[in-house]
Amino acid sequence: MIEPMRFSSKTVGLASAVITVLIWTGFIVIARASASRGLLPLDIVLARILGASAVLLPWAWWWMRPARLAGQATGSLGGLSPLPLGPTLQAGFLGGLLYAVLAYNGFFFAPASHASVLLPGSLPLWTTLLAWLVLREKVSSARALGLSCIVLGDVLVGGASLLMAFEGGEVWKGDLLFMIAACCWAGYSVTVRRHGLDAVRATMAITAFAFVTFVPLYLGLIGLGVLPTHLTQVPWTEILFQVVFQGVGSVVISGITFTQMVRHYGPVRSTMITALVPGLSALGAVWFLGEPLHWNLLAGLALVTGGILFGVRQMPKPEPKTGAPA
Repeated sequence: MIEPMRFSSKTVGLASAVITVLIWTGFIVIARASASRGLLPLDIVLARILGASAVLLPWAWWWMRPARLAGQATGSLGGLSPLPLGPTLQAGFLGGLLYAVLAYNGFFFAPASHASVLLPGSLPLWTTLLAWLVLREKVSSARALGLSCIVLGDVLVGGASLLMAFEGGEVWKGDLLFMIAACCWAGYSVTVRRHGLDAVRATMAITAFAFVTFVPLYLGLIGLGVLPTHLTQVPWTEILFQVVFQGVGSVVISGITFTQMVRHYGPVRSTMITALVPGLSALGAVWFLGEPLHWNLLAGLALVTGGILFGVRQMPKPEPKTGAPA
């Protein structure tokens, strides 16, 4: 008999961290590259939801099967979501629907280097503000200083494009969409923490919500000719790629590896590891997409990354029962 290969906890944690950072970095670069390949933003959202649903919805149904056989109440949305209806609606609207719609639309206006700073970079800022407002969490002076660096970095990036709006530029629209998308994901994270939700179940729930609400509505509006689509104008390989990467990769795989990373390194060290994403994705945008890296982007990137690292280092240890965002 051949013994199954077993990996140490350290190996699993390191592999999970590498996969998470690569997927999060690739999400920004590939989403921007996809903006010039034919599909419209909502087409990519559809591919993301269908890809994640193909994996997570059957998994959720099988997960709840013992409870159904035992006659117990199982989740919501017709058994597609493993969570009650209230948390499913709150988390699904913010993390499953709004975030994807806003982020993918943003890539059609602003470059990936801007998304590198304004999407993952501003996430700690919005999360802290919402946690202070909703959960009444205290903000230490050291952490406030780190958040101030993030704000200054965001202003350096977004402020320049806002000034260009007077000359007819549209980059500011993408920057604004990125900031709102980050705020929505922060709201989802706070919802997960507030209800103490399991990361995998929360990911299943937001996918089920997006599948039930967005997919039939979008396909119906396309069928009626209300909304445009390029699904019939691009090669099937492009659609399949988006389904696999945006849905299976960005939602399913990175959700699992992020959870494993948090289990091994803890939330504080995990946040420090993901602070690599803004810098790596900005470099990826320069290398693969040929985007220029102006001084304000470099300065904003440095401030945002430094603010994340400084703020996380000064964070107090979290309470034992804290739900990790998927």
